[in-house]
Amino acid sequence: MATNNRMALLEQLSKYVVEKDKDFLKEALTLLINALMDAEVTSIIGAEKYERNNNRNNYRNGYRLREWDTRVGTLQLSIPKLRHGSYFPSLLEPRKMSEKALLNVVQEAYVHGVSTRKVDELVEALGMKGIDKSEVSRISKQLDEFVEEFKNRRLEGEYPYLWLDATFPKVREGGRVCSMALVIAVGVNQQGEREILGFDVGMSEDGAFWEEFLRRLVARGLKGVRLVISDAHEGLKAAIKKILTGSAWQRCRVHFMRNVLSQVPKHYQGMVSSIIRTIFAQNDQESAREQLRHVVDELKNRFPKAMKILEETEEEILAYMAFPREHWAQIHSTNPLERLNREIRRRTDVVCIFPNREAVIRLVGAMLMEQNDEWKVGRRYFSLESMSKITSINEFTLTPVALLHK
Repeated sequence: MATNNRMALLEQLSKYVVEKDKDFLKEALTLLINALMDAEVTSIIGAEKYERNNNRNNYRNGYRLREWDTRVGTLQLSIPKLRHGSYFPSLLEPRKMSEKALLNVVQEAYVHGVSTRKVDELVEALGMKGIDKSEVSRISKQLDEFVEEFKNRRLEGEYPYLWLDATFPKVREGGRVCSMALVIAVGVNQQGEREILGFDVGMSEDGAFWEEFLRRLVARGLKGVRLVISDAHEGLKAAIKKILTGSAWQRCRVHFMRNVLSQVPKHYQGMVSSIIRTIFAQNDQESAREQLRHVVDELKNRFPKAMKILEETEEEILAYMAFPREHWAQIHSTNPLERLNREIRRRTDVVCIFPNREAVIRLVGAMLMEQNDEWKVGRRYFSLESMSKITSINEFTLTPVALLHK
């Protein structure tokens, strides 16, 4: 029996090499699984086909055909039957698991940016039987339970750093298409590990929406926030001040530079940018303050509007320097979220227009769950040693940079 199986496999390999058979994977996998089932039945009944021995306790009784959906296509399996009792292969689960396998393909399509109308084409391309659009929608919505559980889970421990940002997918609502605010919160816990803390969709990025979003984070257990990093949206600033009392606020340095340079003639932007960057090259916060005042004095006559912005935002753009130097590169801006936002935009752009808010939460939530899992098994974002230094920052150090909360 084993020799026959090996010969059959060799024939399949030869067929692939010589004829380049496009169905090779399906045929080879079918042959392999059928061989495994025969071997399992041999072990169960204690004898090979037609073999006579004293260990035999049952007999084969033909086969029953069974389709099995896999990623290489629909396989036609021949499951052995027994004269007494029944046999079901251990490598398969009862028939309803084929629906779960198909569900996984649909779920994967969603989290890889394939919209609902394209899922049926994907299933067909994989060699599976097509399913109608209503079935695709029904299966896809089963993601909601998992996403909601992740979205509303309890937050444990403290999160010294919190990044907040928003993107704007197009959503159909009330008979029209509009850009909605998809807000995301990412934190770093006391162990230096990144975590997706929350996400939601709202009509606009106004103060009321941000305030409600932060309230829900706090209600779920968010605490110990020492520094919040975001852009300078007025509604967001007000919400941080109201809900995260006592936290310092760092204005995204990248967005700040864009704002300043917008007040400088294009011909001089490179020069002004280089001079301003000398502020951030200082070794400590006090030296940076002194350098900022020097830059303002040097350039205020030539670029008064730009220097006015620089002078007024001193506390906001230097807040990060009150924290461990090892963290400066990551906490001075929302850039750590840029890769995440790019991936979100790449996938939401495939859908183009979401049919409703729930569809946005479903797709983005599934993606964020996957990203959160990757962060859990990956390297720490900050070392334990550097995170321990945050606790040594006393209230006196934080107060000057946390003017947002005075």
